[in-house]
Amino acid sequence: MFSLSVRAQICVVIFVGLLFTRFWLFSVLYATWWYLDREKPRQGGRSFQAIRRCFLWKYMRDYFPVSLVKTAELDPSRNYLAGFHPHGVLAAGAFVNLCTESTGFPSLFPGIRPHLMMLTLWFRVPFFRDYIMSGGLVTSDKESAAHILNRKEGGNLLAIIIGGAQEALNARPGAYTLLLRNRKGFVRLALMHGAALVPIFSFGENELFDQVENSPGSWLRRIQDRLQKIMGISLPLFHGRGVFQYSFGLIPYRQPITTVVGKPIEVKKTLHPSQEEVDKLHRHYIKELCDLFEAHKLKYNVPVDQHLEFC
Repeated sequence: MFSLSVRAQICVVIFVGLLFTRFWLFSVLYATWWYLDREKPRQGGRSFQAIRRCFLWKYMRDYFPVSLVKTAELDPSRNYLAGFHPHGVLAAGAFVNLCTESTGFPSLFPGIRPHLMMLTLWFRVPFFRDYIMSGGLVTSDKESAAHILNRKEGGNLLAIIIGGAQEALNARPGAYTLLLRNRKGFVRLALMHGAALVPIFSFGENELFDQVENSPGSWLRRIQDRLQKIMGISLPLFHGRGVFQYSFGLIPYRQPITTVVGKPIEVKKTLHPSQEEVDKLHRHYIKELCDLFEAHKLKYNVPVDQHLEFC
């Protein structure tokens, strides 16, 4: 979140700064384009393969390193809605695996085009909106989801980081608490569009940063929750390593991230699902997610007595 904010602020400074130079017309023309193109982020975005395949992403992949594990086939004639867990501080696993091709997503899932939902506010930043769209990011609203999941040709995977910004406040080494118990909107979307649900768990996502103690009910957590409701983004007080030392800094620790894609859960299309139907599918999804976690945890240094917890 910190790095996103910095890049977004740089884009704003460039856009405004150009207005006071001889290149002011560039910002004016871009603003016109921005207005005409304003609906694109909720209409599937604009992915550029050249950006997704950029060699720089391989350095980011190798830094941690990040890897992608396939457990089942995905039919390219169908559309899928994937739940990604956990958010972590940076959502590094989601970005590297779904917004770049550095971990081999196209070869593992041929014919599947990944999209990742992101807070709408980031698409209001000049230049930055085009940068994030190039990786396959789209706005996190119902219209955006419907546009992708209703594509008749199939071959689309829409990923949602279910815990969102609020879950980032729980991200710290050894934490396996997911914000999922009352998050059911994605299940309703799957039912309405008949999209199979795919659970995804990213081992190591919470190991990248330490975070200042902010247990629920503490004064710091109350402030963070309040700011999150006002701003729409969370502000975790985290730290990692430095450039030349390992004790303190804002660079993430070099810890492996392994993102495991589970088997799809069949969903029958129901235009107006009842609460009972939503709750039933939600329970099924949690069971499949827990089974995925239990089946793979020992491979990625998770203690045998550690289980997923939900809030």
